[in-house]
Amino acid sequence: MKKIHLSRKIKILLISAAALLVIMLALVLTKLIISSSQKENVTYTVKSEEYENVIEIAGTISAAEEQTLQALSDGTVLGVYVKKGDKIKKGDLIIQLDDTEQKYNLADINNQITTAKISGSKKELELLQTKRISILQKVENRKVVATFNGIIADLDVAVGDYMEAKDSVGTLINVDYLTADVEVAETDVSKLKVGQKVEFTFPAYTSDKVYGYVVSWPAIGEITSRGASVVNAKVRIDEYPAEILPNFSFTGKIQITQPETNLIVERYAVGFSEGKAFVELAKNNQKIEVKVRPYNKEYMKILEGLSGGEVLKAQSQPKKSGMNKKNPNSGKKDSSKKDDSRGMPMGAGGPPPGGF
Repeated sequence: MKKIHLSRKIKILLISAAALLVIMLALVLTKLIISSSQKENVTYTVKSEEYENVIEIAGTISAAEEQTLQALSDGTVLGVYVKKGDKIKKGDLIIQLDDTEQKYNLADINNQITTAKISGSKKELELLQTKRISILQKVENRKVVATFNGIIADLDVAVGDYMEAKDSVGTLINVDYLTADVEVAETDVSKLKVGQKVEFTFPAYTSDKVYGYVVSWPAIGEITSRGASVVNAKVRIDEYPAEILPNFSFTGKIQITQPETNLIVERYAVGFSEGKAFVELAKNNQKIEVKVRPYNKEYMKILEGLSGGEVLKAQSQPKKSGMNKKNPNSGKKDSSKKDDSRGMPMGAGGPPPGGF
């Protein structure tokens, strides 16, 4: 009786183990079917993205030249010969101070020189001529004249006003072109070249972009109040709309290389077979051999085989920790972004670093 009872227990255990094995196999098969179904339903579209290798800049635009109108000595204003908005030429008289005393001294020294030429010594004559040069300079210091061709941007003085030495009463500007000094981080200085295209955006002018170019940058950097090491590069605009005036603010970018258009797709759409990369069209399951290159962590760059807009079936699934798809445009204008130069031609062995 004991043997029969034991035999029944063994049979029950064997039946239970077999049933458990069947259940486990069914669960595994179900999971594989679900996973395969999910994979079949996931598609990715080949996108076109414009990549710009640029240096972002911002600042305030300035006139090509600027002269502060000020006297070099004290005196009463005898004449003001221009007004705000006038166009004048280099050397034109703008303001005249009372120079009666200086002209009297000049006439007196001229008389002394004439006498010295007749009865004075050579040394005395030389001293008088040197003194005359000094008096002539004082006469000139009673004038405010234009140092370049330009426009009177501001003027606040009238006949009869008393000006003290170096009082600022106005501004003369040259607007043949506009210029600005912009901060460039030390890590980007090596990318600068004279003549590089610069795109400006002005809040005061929204109709279109304004374009200029890089002129120069110093051979030494400086430390900003923020503690950053920078170089102040000079940029210039030769042709600009009338709406843009000196001291207007702008943002912009220095173009390091020409913009390029890339075809990209999520890396899960690319499969590998016998060392060759391929994709599969969702509409007809057609497999296409492609040449790809890693673009960033989540995307591949399509070098050959596709033209853009194709809808592709998934060849692998994202890991649970990285299910969210990253925007390929993130940081596309950052000059520090690099396109991985390690190509993955057709026939290259294995997937990119990180696997699929």
